[in-house]
Amino acid sequence: MSVLTWITGTSLLAWAWLLLCQGFFWRTDVRLPERAEPQAWPAVAVVVPARDEAEVLPVSLPSVLAQAYPGRAEVFLVDDGSTDGTGDVARALAAAHGGLPLTVTSPGAPPPGWTGKLWAVRHGIALAGERMNAEFLLLTDADIAHGPESLRELVAAAGGLDLVSQMARLRVVTGWERLIVPAFVYFFAQLYPFRWISGGGRTAAAAGGCVLVRRTAVERAGVPEAIRHAVIDDVALARAVKSGGGRIWLGLADRVDSVRPYPGLAELWRMVSRSAYAQLRHNPLLLTATVVGLGLVYLVPPVAAVGGAIAGAGWVCGLGAAAWAVMTGTYVPMLRYYGQPLWLAPLLPFTAALYLLMTVDSAVQHYRGRGAAWKGRTYTRPDASA
Repeated sequence: MSVLTWITGTSLLAWAWLLLCQGFFWRTDVRLPERAEPQAWPAVAVVVPARDEAEVLPVSLPSVLAQAYPGRAEVFLVDDGSTDGTGDVARALAAAHGGLPLTVTSPGAPPPGWTGKLWAVRHGIALAGERMNAEFLLLTDADIAHGPESLRELVAAAGGLDLVSQMARLRVVTGWERLIVPAFVYFFAQLYPFRWISGGGRTAAAAGGCVLVRRTAVERAGVPEAIRHAVIDDVALARAVKSGGGRIWLGLADRVDSVRPYPGLAELWRMVSRSAYAQLRHNPLLLTATVVGLGLVYLVPPVAAVGGAIAGAGWVCGLGAAAWAVMTGTYVPMLRYYGQPLWLAPLLPFTAALYLLMTVDSAVQHYRGRGAAWKGRTYTRPDASA
């Protein structure tokens, strides 16, 4: 058998393993666990870090203020050095829509060693501690719109859990969003299978747009101080809580949506590349392994199927087509979840190639000293201020 046959066969074996042994990551039925309403609804402090979010707040913030929660809940929006009037927009929305009490505050520039978002979260948690004795904290991004029962369902689902997080449904409107956004969630679930997260293993992750966490678990884990430098703050938070003995859960959302637009490839590229190399711990060996792995798993199947057919190499063509078929099948549930046409599924290798290039670009920017840029801040190394 030729080298190409062995390589293609290895790719097919990799897909067989991913299909059956990677926590069934491709399934989209992991939703909020069984809910039981408490006898007394605990107090919840909703902390919203916001930097230059005046454009999306009119869509997202009214949904947060309109939560139909039976217990006490207050919203603390932390204006993280915005230059677009984010704080004023938030106050105007609260005055116009009413609902939960809203406090808008600003912590000033983050000190060295802190990312801006986590410094804002720290400030919001501290202010909430001064104003109310909340049992839970809901950490939600400024671009996240919640259904009216969202907070109630999260608290009811918490039960014996210390952290409950929902992966918000991202916006999918433009052609580039249709091509890249569902794959973003698909790849995330492949890295952090949702079924493994709630188990007793080491796998831990959360989705920063919607995280309900017990205040005692936050204090026990020493966060956000313990993760103050983290660029991928949601995963770092989940790891800290789980390492501290907490029980965590992550799944897909039904009524929690991101309203942030990523209309073109450039915006999506920045969204991915700003944290891709941080995900690899800024390690060139992990980068090399990732590039090789993505090539073997996602690029070899279509190249082998098409190239083998053209060259008349039956084994190469058949193995490549089989691997491509498995890949396509695992992507179909995510496309259905996002309500997208299924003809996008065979295009996953092209999308994976874009993600490969985004990851390489993230590393290039890191070594050029530019780091991961987001909303006017640059994250150049794990201990950098931002």
